[in-house]
Amino acid sequence: MRTRLAAVLTMVIAFVFLAGGAARAQPFYEGKTVRIVVGLGAGGGFDTYARVIGRHLGKHIPGNPTVFVDNMPGAGSILMTNYLYKASKPDGLTVGHFNGAIILGQVLGQKGIEFDARRFEYLGAAVKEDVVCGLTKASGITSTERWRAAGAPVKLGGVAPGATPDNSGKILKAALGFPVQVVSGYKGTSAIRLAAESGELAGGCWSWESMRATWRKGLESGEVIPVVQIVAKPLPDIPNVPLAISLAKTDDARKLIIVGVQNSSAFARPFALSPGTPKDRVEILHKAFHATLKDPAFLAEAKKARLAVDPITGQEMRRLVADVFTLDAATVAKLKDALY
Repeated sequence: MRTRLAAVLTMVIAFVFLAGGAARAQPFYEGKTVRIVVGLGAGGGFDTYARVIGRHLGKHIPGNPTVFVDNMPGAGSILMTNYLYKASKPDGLTVGHFNGAIILGQVLGQKGIEFDARRFEYLGAAVKEDVVCGLTKASGITSTERWRAAGAPVKLGGVAPGATPDNSGKILKAALGFPVQVVSGYKGTSAIRLAAESGELAGGCWSWESMRATWRKGLESGEVIPVVQIVAKPLPDIPNVPLAISLAKTDDARKLIIVGVQNSSAFARPFALSPGTPKDRVEILHKAFHATLKDPAFLAEAKKARLAVDPITGQEMRRLVADVFTLDAATVAKLKDALY
């Protein structure tokens, strides 16, 4: 009797142990929802990339959670980035996608920033940000020569101090002497496009990858013209559009262009998690994010939408962000004068 009871107890203990093991083996993300929060308005380049990625990300996460995209625009994505840093639970269920230009803003002491960009857990980026200034044909600014000779400041759309459209216009003014008036406060590049098409603005400067996807009709019809590209070398599909750096006449001007716009291109479109997110979940999402960027179905949809894909890993992103915090005091002072 005792032998039989001992055997039964052994079986019960084994069953409990195995059941507990099975529960522990259940993927954390099974039955969960992952939210990608975009710090800019719907319809722009950041939003477009996030939504295309979001449609494919879930199948690469163990447990296949639901993935949806939300928008939290404000202050050039500072509102959302502060939320990700201070208020979002570090549980691996919220991914932030923000304008990385505000990382330079932190270095420059920009008001309103309540985060430390060095503490985020970076998944990486889908693409670098190669900045191009697109202006409408109706504005009359169809070349750098016409721009330089403009009798009045050319109105460019901005989002908020520290954002890429704002920084780009101000750097062109400071480094090249272009007559520029940055009209800030638009909720994203989609709002800037609409304002330019209505004649409220001449145009704006932001990522060519998103501009050619979201302003496609205007570019194809010739109603929108890429006038200058703020990149190190000409982009393949607009090789004859002048480089801003080639128009600079002094070393100081060239340095403003390089540090103020070009160097931030690699970390301009980060996907990140809150500080303190468990390392195993960071690793799961990092692997899933980069698997998504290689997924044939994702790549086919990206190609159809004319979205470039040039991935950057989380490790690379962390290194690039850390480098920004090594700028010398003289360069920081010059950038502050140009941007604020």
